[in-house]
Amino acid sequence: MNRSKSLRFSKDRQDFFVTLNKRVNEYFKTNNISRHANAEMIVKTVFMFVLYFVPFVLMLTGVVSGTWPMIAMCVLMGAGTAGIGLSIMHDANHGAYSGKPWVNNLIGYSLNVVGGNAFNWKIQHNVLHHTYTNVYDADEDISPRGVLRMSPYSEWKAMHRFQHVYAWFIYGLMTFVWVLFKDVIRLISYHKDGLIKKQNANVTQEIVILVVTKLIYLGYIFTLPMVILDLSFWTVFAGFCIMHYVAGFILAVIFQPAHVIEGTEYFEPDMEGNLENNWAIHQLHTTTNFANKSRLFSWYVGGLNFQVEHHLFPNICHVHYRKIAPIVESTAKEFGVPYKSAETFLDALVGHGRLLRELGKKPAEGTVAVANAA
Repeated sequence: MNRSKSLRFSKDRQDFFVTLNKRVNEYFKTNNISRHANAEMIVKTVFMFVLYFVPFVLMLTGVVSGTWPMIAMCVLMGAGTAGIGLSIMHDANHGAYSGKPWVNNLIGYSLNVVGGNAFNWKIQHNVLHHTYTNVYDADEDISPRGVLRMSPYSEWKAMHRFQHVYAWFIYGLMTFVWVLFKDVIRLISYHKDGLIKKQNANVTQEIVILVVTKLIYLGYIFTLPMVILDLSFWTVFAGFCIMHYVAGFILAVIFQPAHVIEGTEYFEPDMEGNLENNWAIHQLHTTTNFANKSRLFSWYVGGLNFQVEHHLFPNICHVHYRKIAPIVESTAKEFGVPYKSAETFLDALVGHGRLLRELGKKPAEGTVAVANAA
């Protein structure tokens, strides 16, 4: 059972976020710009959908044929899947794409179009991860992940000694697992934990949406190639695996270094469920930016290399993060709270690998390192 319902943040030092929020609001007001999508975002939306669907159409129509060219198309579809996830559905499901809820909901369902489930994602990401970042057994991103140990409070197993090596290969399986069975498991789990009810959602309706959209996705991604191109199931399945491996790997190596990296912090509540810091300061202790000078990289990854800004202002479209980052950094320094950043993406990946290696070491006797210690 997820323990998030019993946790409470400190009410101390609220002046930091009050001041920061005021300054960010003033930036948008002074420059007379919307906090939501702009022309750049619209162009990016079109590009990511083109990147996903055009290779698929080229294969279906026979314009592209042959083993290697079709493999290349599957790789592009994987990059498009990740691009939709990073840049499009992510903002929409945070309510940041538009000021109109129906637009956000519609675009948010682009996750279902590429095989995921928007409702599950909102609970797992928006509610649990964004609220309780790096809190064991509340943030699902660092709670027990099978063969991976992402928190010092998670149970240690002998195989974790090598996780800094094998994790990179496992990352590619992320979306594959989501599409085929994890979404179903999550929906059942969220229902048992009362998280669906807490969202004022109807569990029957969400089950129907999940089943129907999964069938539509699997139908067009498998049936059309098999019928139109007369390909065997296993040939199509191989392309499906390539596409999802590329998508999963890209998504994992963007999301993981933001919180599981050298210098990040993990907080445990006291016996009453109280956490040490208020919510905003907690985010700064547990979140790291990377490669903020790389405009092209930032463009593709949906500004998620500005992870600090995203966690503090998830309802602001990511196209604005570069502009508000100096405001966030200077305010953090003014109030004496951390503002963590890796210079390059490679630095972030190296820092992530080092922490995986550290978490993979057998904990010293008597240290807090097992699941039942929480």
